[in-house]
Amino acid sequence: MFEARFQSFEDSADPSQGPARLAALRAELARRGLDGFVVPRADEHQNEYVPPAAERLAWLTGFTGSAGTAAVLMDEAAVFVDGRYTVQVRGQIDTQAFSPQPLVDHPPEAWLGERLRDGQRIGFDPWLHTPAQVERLARAAAGAGATLVPVDGNPIDAVWHDRPAAPKGAVSLHPEHLAGQDRAAKVAAVRDALRDGETLLVSDPHAVAWLFNMRGADVSHTPLPMSYALVPKAGRPILYVDGAKLSNRVRDVLEGSAEVADPAGLVAALDALGREGRRLRFDAATVPHRLVEALKAAGGDAEVGADPIALMKAAKSDAERQGSRDAHRRDAAAVARFLHWFEREAPTGTLTEISCCAALETFRRDTGALKDVSFPTIAGFGPHAAIPHYRVSAASNLAVGPGVFLIDSGGQYEDGTTDITRTLCVGPPEPAFVDGFTRVLKGHIAIARAVFPPGTTGAQLDPFAREHLWRAGLDFDHGTGHGVGSYLSVHEGPQRIAKTGTTPLAEGMILSNEPGLYRAGAWGIRIENLILVEPRPIEGGERPMLGFETLTFAPIQRDLVARHLLTPDEELWIDEYHARVREIVGPLVEPDVRAWLDGATRPLRDG
Repeated sequence: MFEARFQSFEDSADPSQGPARLAALRAELARRGLDGFVVPRADEHQNEYVPPAAERLAWLTGFTGSAGTAAVLMDEAAVFVDGRYTVQVRGQIDTQAFSPQPLVDHPPEAWLGERLRDGQRIGFDPWLHTPAQVERLARAAAGAGATLVPVDGNPIDAVWHDRPAAPKGAVSLHPEHLAGQDRAAKVAAVRDALRDGETLLVSDPHAVAWLFNMRGADVSHTPLPMSYALVPKAGRPILYVDGAKLSNRVRDVLEGSAEVADPAGLVAALDALGREGRRLRFDAATVPHRLVEALKAAGGDAEVGADPIALMKAAKSDAERQGSRDAHRRDAAAVARFLHWFEREAPTGTLTEISCCAALETFRRDTGALKDVSFPTIAGFGPHAAIPHYRVSAASNLAVGPGVFLIDSGGQYEDGTTDITRTLCVGPPEPAFVDGFTRVLKGHIAIARAVFPPGTTGAQLDPFAREHLWRAGLDFDHGTGHGVGSYLSVHEGPQRIAKTGTTPLAEGMILSNEPGLYRAGAWGIRIENLILVEPRPIEGGERPMLGFETLTFAPIQRDLVARHLLTPDEELWIDEYHARVREIVGPLVEPDVRAWLDGATRPLRDG
């Protein structure tokens, strides 16, 4: 009945392959006169989701997480991951061949600095590291008397004999009525942000897609065309994208805004600009070291900093805001159908984590508008709910029975990107869980109700989500909210609500609101809606203010809420939110789902 078409539950990790592949890589390094090599989980654009051909870290080590790095020496190797993947990495790699290491507390450069010896040469692929990453590695190598060496051709590619081909996903045009601006207006805005004589290299495919109102199919879950662009202060932009991905119509439209060129010619173009002494601005977060060095070696002036497109893209146009509202209403109906189905079927003991993923994806596909899931669904029962970035596989799939079930999912629609988490309980919840759930909900409400002046950063709001957990000696180790794109990445920067969120929040930005609480080996709690920054004028106030419009509409399980922990304002927020859920979602679903929805969203005082 239910089917998952946009996500797989096969565990591609095979720790048994690690030692042989590590030996093959070491032999190739020796042939090249290298004593080691650094393997990031990255492609040429630092994408979150990368094409299969760029999954070098997974091929070598077996680790399939979305972030990590391996450092390989001739007698030792390590895999560095952050706290999201501490458990996963140990299950996916051969720990006799690779030592798991904490990425934050003991990063690759520190590990290498302790082990490299005088005169050694450590290789890196200059297409897969940003300049800042290279600088850190080079400093560590130099401190040990070693040398960091850029390679010409990745040595893993030389021993990965069945490596997939580069992606050839078709490029499509993103409609102007959904984008809200035409290509010419966007190019003009970028030019206004540049100084005289300056050219911007756009290395983030999300930014290229936004700038030229195009989308692609080169990676999973995000409609990206792998591409670059050069935008001069004056003159015609150049879009570097594989011509095989362009239909005649798409090429004709894009050529109305830019010269279309093959990406293979980008290095030569930078060399030519460098010989002319031109000044280029590069995006520090995504530009490959190779491209910056190409300009500098030819005599050009390189400025590595923020891409101005990032903030332009983050502040959604009126059309994108309305598109997101429409997408969320459509998505809300699918989520309501899933929640109704789950409440009916979970007590039977027939559900599994995978069957829940497949069911929710099916309900979304049944809308007729789903393009993809926005990320692999996180569906964890019991102890798996305590792993914030758990990804179910056929091997790990648990049956759903009495206890806690957390499901974090989203959809990609042409008019918007969604992301929602609900924590559910089958059977009576334990008191400690109800207490934790209510404290997480209080933090969620505090963010949703926040009012703040322009210039306020996500770091300043982040404590709102944690206060009631802190009062009980509790906390969570992830950010409270990430930015979200418009039919682009579900994890968009630079806006975020987190201790590290230094970008001021501005009107039109979309973020998640997802505080949590996790008890290892037992349960996890996360409540997530998406929110839109909007003006919030205060009668009699002296300054303009901002607040949040909630975009996500789905019931929050009422019997998990401890009313005695709520203030009257918090209880009112929940009841008003649920009233909006009934108003918006009720007309979109079938009578039996509507009847369930009415019960799931009745006022808290009704018991």
